[in-house]
Amino acid sequence: MCIDAIFMQRALSLAAQGRGRTSPNPMVGAVVTKQGLVVGEGYHRRAGEDHAEVIALREAGDSAFGATLYLTLEPCCHYGRTPPCTDRIIQTGIQRVVASLPDPNPLVSGKGFERLREAGIQVEWGLMEKEARRLNEAYIKFITTGLPFVLLKGAASLDGKIATAAGESRWITGALARERVHRLRDEVDAVMVGIATALQDDPQLTTRLPSGQGRDPLRIVLDSSGQLPLEARLINPCSSAKTLLITSTSSPDEKVEDLKQGGVEIWRMSEEGGRIPLRPLLSRLAESGVTSLMIEGGSEVNASALQEGIVDKVILFLSPRFIGGREAPSLIGGRGTERLATAPRLKNISLEWVGDDIMIEGYLHPLEDEPCSPA
Repeated sequence: MCIDAIFMQRALSLAAQGRGRTSPNPMVGAVVTKQGLVVGEGYHRRAGEDHAEVIALREAGDSAFGATLYLTLEPCCHYGRTPPCTDRIIQTGIQRVVASLPDPNPLVSGKGFERLREAGIQVEWGLMEKEARRLNEAYIKFITTGLPFVLLKGAASLDGKIATAAGESRWITGALARERVHRLRDEVDAVMVGIATALQDDPQLTTRLPSGQGRDPLRIVLDSSGQLPLEARLINPCSSAKTLLITSTSSPDEKVEDLKQGGVEIWRMSEEGGRIPLRPLLSRLAESGVTSLMIEGGSEVNASALQEGIVDKVILFLSPRFIGGREAPSLIGGRGTERLATAPRLKNISLEWVGDDIMIEGYLHPLEDEPCSPA
């Protein structure tokens, strides 16, 4: 591995420490080196706080003059919550900037690189681009489409069942797989379930990590007829997590008002064919600042998400057991696909053992399919 790749890998590792904390901003890591030694480093911790390069340059101090700056993303060149990072880079006398990606934000998109070159700084980009794109897949999707990045998470037996015919579903997978799910919740802005899952499992949908440092996402329930009981744990958990109920315009006003009094935010949306369409919901969630959404079931919601083509990524935990039974619910409900040629197919698949369970990760709409070049 070349020396540039070693330092960029360090920058990517730093950036990843901001998972679940920077939305709607990207995760960014920065490393300043001089004569082959790291003299400063940092990462973006939260939206509104200092950017990675500012932290790294502050740590480098006078050593930044004539140094190389490694960045996982093009530096900003506009005023937002913080001043332009390009100005700070130029002021410190950095000689060379190596970046993984141009920022897809139209306010930046190549302009940051151009500003640095105008100041006489050598600029290179494209190093470890694939890794940087994967790291910020939610940000890239949100910025380029105006929609949240959608992750479909499922846990099933080897024969694709998510519960027994009697409705027992706790626990199909082991403790390590369940902990991994809590880590996923810690990283996304929102999680969503259908009313059938809310009634059957009475979930909390909070983040419960061994460290106790988890961040709870916004919890969303699709409930077109207002069935969510007032005693549900989604309304009365030992947590400050917020709950958003998506219901139809025909839901009983009295029940909706009771849910509001219980602290639930209510969005009324029009139904199509007896269900709430998901694409308009995604647009509205994006407008409210949700950049990433994890769908946690059940089978009908999973089916609707796949049918409407809104799923970007799938993470499936498979337990090494068979449940069987015609009446046992499957991971994907609905009518299903009639022809194999039109069935949704995962790309860029990876496998990992998580305890005794197998985690399958893959993409339906890989970012690698989209070009990435500065304007």
